[in-house]
Amino acid sequence: MFRISNHYVSITGIILFAIEVLILMASVYLGASIRFMSPEQIFSSPFSELFPQAVTFAFVMVLSMTALGMYQLDYKEDFKRTLLHLMPAFALGFGLITLVFYLAPDLYFGRGILGIVMIIAALGVLLSRVVFFRWSDLSLLEPQVMILGVGAVARECGDLAANDHCHHKFNIVGFVPMPKEECFVPSSSVLPVSGSLASMAKKHNVNEVIVAVQNRRNGSFPIKELLECKLNGVKVSDAATFFEREMCQIRVDTLQPSWLVFGGGFDQSFMRAAIKRSFDLLASVILLIATLPVMIITAMCIFIEDRMPILYRQERVGKDGQPFVVMKFRSMRNDAEKAGKPQWAAENDPRTTRVGRIIRKLRIDELPQILNVLKGEMSFVGPRPERPYFVKQLCEEIPYYNVRHSIKPGITGWAQVRYQYGASVEDAVQKLQYDLYYVKNNSLFLDIIILIDTVQVVLFGKGGR
Repeated sequence: MFRISNHYVSITGIILFAIEVLILMASVYLGASIRFMSPEQIFSSPFSELFPQAVTFAFVMVLSMTALGMYQLDYKEDFKRTLLHLMPAFALGFGLITLVFYLAPDLYFGRGILGIVMIIAALGVLLSRVVFFRWSDLSLLEPQVMILGVGAVARECGDLAANDHCHHKFNIVGFVPMPKEECFVPSSSVLPVSGSLASMAKKHNVNEVIVAVQNRRNGSFPIKELLECKLNGVKVSDAATFFEREMCQIRVDTLQPSWLVFGGGFDQSFMRAAIKRSFDLLASVILLIATLPVMIITAMCIFIEDRMPILYRQERVGKDGQPFVVMKFRSMRNDAEKAGKPQWAAENDPRTTRVGRIIRKLRIDELPQILNVLKGEMSFVGPRPERPYFVKQLCEEIPYYNVRHSIKPGITGWAQVRYQYGASVEDAVQKLQYDLYYVKNNSLFLDIIILIDTVQVVLFGKGGR
């Protein structure tokens, strides 16, 4: 894995990204050469003028592919699935590059060239992905992993390592049993203990040892042997770090309090706060201007269907546990909570109006929260704010729940783009694990990733509402 601003990024994803940027840029040069001159003149002096266009085209197409989830790698990708993902991504990219040409005419290089470039780029990306995923199927990208422990946490680590949605593909050589530990893994995958951990790692050509032992105070925890592994070039990771790295979440059930205290991240510095506030103001003003016609039409539709009020105001818990009033377009009937007791919102909630179902699906109902961001009560990206009634309940039932209140809540967030609709305490636990990851690793880079993923959520209906 590779870290950018504390956020884990797959090395294989970076390699694929770099290859495709080169392919997209080369497509512009090749398309122009086919349209006007011979291939041997591609990089001659007249073509140096094409560099800004090549960079712009590559940026727009990569942005479109990212927004449609093409860099969330699935190692079961085949030709058909790649083609089905590529077509809408290039359609979106074509629309965006046309808009760029309209706004910046100096970058325009002609309809004839653009058509040829789009065909070459699509074929190049399709071919690169088919070759890439076929190469990954040859196990060239699979690190050898040995898991220390055979308990429930070890089993979860093994399940995650075998998951195709993991950042890496892993080959699990086996589990090393610990004394007096109940076994939750198949007996066939338990390694016979012979010699030290370092010698076992060497025997099985292990690249990484994952420590999945919860009880480390019984005197049998092999700290010296793990140090020996590390000194011999074998990476040693604990379960919490493994889940953070591969699933981009912090698991509360495997978390050691000391890991939060002594681990990295949790940057709440003045500089980070200043950058985030500047980003919030810029993004909010741009979004407010861009969506003003949509908000006016939405307000009219709500009034026509269910009269006043247009906006729904509700108390939520913000930074440091301070209450504030959040604003949303009203998507439910006026008598949605006529019993007087707060209720979890649910997917396909019968209390929603017809207009409400549409604006919730497209997330238009969240747009008035731009005003909360401009007032400084919310951030553009952060954990979603919850109602005081539920916060009190969740703080009593879920450890570390209050940690999410150490930063401002957001209009969109890491949990919203990574997890489906949440309407229970169990769902709140899952979303908290993503919120903790964001609180620990928040950065401008991660904020931009979340905003790009939010586009995917809106277009394809994934994640929360």
